[in-house]
Amino acid sequence: MASGFTQVVKGAHKALDDLKYEIAGELGLPVHQGSEDYWGNVMTRDAGTVGGHMTRKLVAFGQLALKGSQPEGK
Repeated sequence: MASGFTQVVKGAHKALDDLKYEIAGELGLPVHQGSEDYWGNVMTRDAGTVGGHMTRKLVAFGQLALKGSQPEGK
């Protein structure tokens, strides 16, 4: 992690990294976890697609969390 940043949620970096590689695998991209985040052989469009899918999944997770924490009938 870059200096000057503190991790608010322990393990979040690894969880996001796992999600990134899971989605890349689903899309058939030639990257593997542990490759030191070298994505030089991946087209920019494909890397952006991974980010877009990550965002969609994170928003869905957040919506489910919020939905579960609301009082009944709301």
